[in-house]
Amino acid sequence: MSAALVVPLAATPASANAVHESAAVGPRTFSTVRQDGTAETRAHLRELARKLVEEGVPGVIVRVDDGHGRPIEISEQAAWTRKDHLLRADDEVREASNTKTVMATLVLQLVAEHRLALTDPVDKWLPGQVRNGRAITLRMLLNHTSGLFDYTDDPALAPALTGRDSHVWTSTEILSLVSRHPALFEPGTEWSYSNTNYIAIGAVLEKATGKSLAALVRDRIAGPLGLRHTFYATGSAWRDRHAHGYEPGAAHMPPDVPDEFRNYAGPQHDDHVDVTGDYVTADGADAAIVSTAGDWSRFYGALMSGGLLPAAQLAEMRTTVPEDGPGDPDELGYGLGIETARTDCGTVWDHVGIVPGYATYNASDSTGRRTAAFFFATSTLTKQAHQTGAALMDAVNCAIFD
Repeated sequence: MSAALVVPLAATPASANAVHESAAVGPRTFSTVRQDGTAETRAHLRELARKLVEEGVPGVIVRVDDGHGRPIEISEQAAWTRKDHLLRADDEVREASNTKTVMATLVLQLVAEHRLALTDPVDKWLPGQVRNGRAITLRMLLNHTSGLFDYTDDPALAPALTGRDSHVWTSTEILSLVSRHPALFEPGTEWSYSNTNYIAIGAVLEKATGKSLAALVRDRIAGPLGLRHTFYATGSAWRDRHAHGYEPGAAHMPPDVPDEFRNYAGPQHDDHVDVTGDYVTADGADAAIVSTAGDWSRFYGALMSGGLLPAAQLAEMRTTVPEDGPGDPDELGYGLGIETARTDCGTVWDHVGIVPGYATYNASDSTGRRTAAFFFATSTLTKQAHQTGAALMDAVNCAIFD
């Protein structure tokens, strides 16, 4: 999904620009922050969260569980947002592209049940709906090596991505729109993050099971794990306490934001638009899940420990392709719906999600016993906030390791 990122949260994996979803936030410089004790770690994380608010981020949630005792939970918000909602660390948020990790898990569950195969061509399930569908496999969709154009780059989607379009885009309509764009490269030859891949994955899941994605998430993930605040959103309704999300009003958008992403739907006050009630009508299998930091920690714990997938399928999920080629200095790799990065403090598995008003990051160690998350109540960051956000990513990833 996309939003008006003034300074992209990442250069990878989406080649993030003003209208791109990203699976990584900030440069991977994990070098100096280590856990020196719970009190010191909490103080450092709170300092960064408060600095982000001072730099214009309306609200910040941080959660770190190092596997030893009670997790660190922090929430900070700008004073002007308190009239809307008092932010808490257990608030529901839009997880956006973190949804991709859940979709990949569902696919791999069906692979384990011999109902799908990673080598299946897309045309087997969606005949004629996807460009190069005979050459693109499910694995290529899951690890972004299909070469499909990212639908969020088509100007026709801008009204849907800013909450101004009441038409709900179906996967068929999105795939038809994408078919008008040439492929970025031959299937399987390169890597490029594309939300279109997961629109196709969602359509395959529904075709193969005869069930809606909302039902699959409920019955196979949220229900079995007891995730009371995790669901696949099919509209603007929330289930419980939820964080408000904001974007700058059009007159306060930085000048480099494209015209089509300067105007968001929603109530306006304090130079911002409250986009909490917006339903991004193109959201689907790439970005539709709502959850909390605590629920996602439980999900990652079950996933990484083998509670959701047999060993063979978990190994497939962790089989990565380099995001920036073999010489990638940051050693970023994308697996099936999840990313990995080697840091000075340890190897993390992670993903980021970005939609209007909501930027989320979730990470885990390889066992699922140590997890971290943060949330920003906007997708529009100043240059300084971008740098502080990178420092927060550095800090939360290192804080989960002893």
